[in-house]
Amino acid sequence: MINYNGNLVSTTEHFLSVDNRAFRYGDGVFDISKYSMKKVLFWEDHYLRLMAGMRIMRMEIPMSFSMEYLEEEIVRTVTANGLEDKQAKIRISIFRQNGGNYTPLHNQIDYLIEVEALAAAFYVLNDEEYEVELFKDFYLQPDLLANVKHTNRIVNVLGSIFAQENEYQNCILLNSDKNIAGMLNANLFVVQGNTLKTPQLSDGAMNGITRKILLKSLKKVSDYEVVETSISPFELQKADELFITNTLVGIQPITQYRKKTYSTEVAKNLIGKLNTIARFGMS
Repeated sequence: MINYNGNLVSTTEHFLSVDNRAFRYGDGVFDISKYSMKKVLFWEDHYLRLMAGMRIMRMEIPMSFSMEYLEEEIVRTVTANGLEDKQAKIRISIFRQNGGNYTPLHNQIDYLIEVEALAAAFYVLNDEEYEVELFKDFYLQPDLLANVKHTNRIVNVLGSIFAQENEYQNCILLNSDKNIAGMLNANLFVVQGNTLKTPQLSDGAMNGITRKILLKSLKKVSDYEVVETSISPFELQKADELFITNTLVGIQPITQYRKKTYSTEVAKNLIGKLNTIARFGMS
């Protein structure tokens, strides 16, 4: 079952037309979150990012679109799929209603909530081989739109095909200034000693929720110095460790980039901290 504008419908029903603006123009935003322990993890952060994306896309936010309303609709969809006591991937898609060409007839929206079962309730570190490479066929434009999870992800799609064809587990995306923006589906952290660097949002980094949680929590402790900055690809082979973050995997260590192999000690340390925050909240 999926949730379309508050109505629970079967995935076999036809409810989207060929005039759908997300299909025609990529005129939509989306958010991926994780349902676990009978709650949507870090829901307030996900909600605020979604609303910010809608404002940047000049969509009309309905008066009913409160944080409580959307959370209730997510839980209702999870329950309808028999996952209320399990864990699930949540995808919310919001797109401008049909009508118009490049210029829409109006800015009102439709929304869609989809759920998919997940195996693990907690974040589990995957220490299998994870090799990455630069994707240099196309570059991200380092502007405000790059921080938004909009539905035009063609660079990510082409990069994913490149990774699959060359047997990489992921690829690093560059911006038009040739600085690192992030990964195909995640944010990147570069570890040198006790310093953790991650691309700044003004370089085209996705405003990732796990990235945000780690930055906020690590700035409260003295274990690491955390820096949001521009990162050149040349810095990667000087690093002690690389890891990526996103909502579903939490933290994924990178084991190899070109001829360099990396340790995973910091990632192993941080995965426990992330699970604690997911369960009990930020202290």
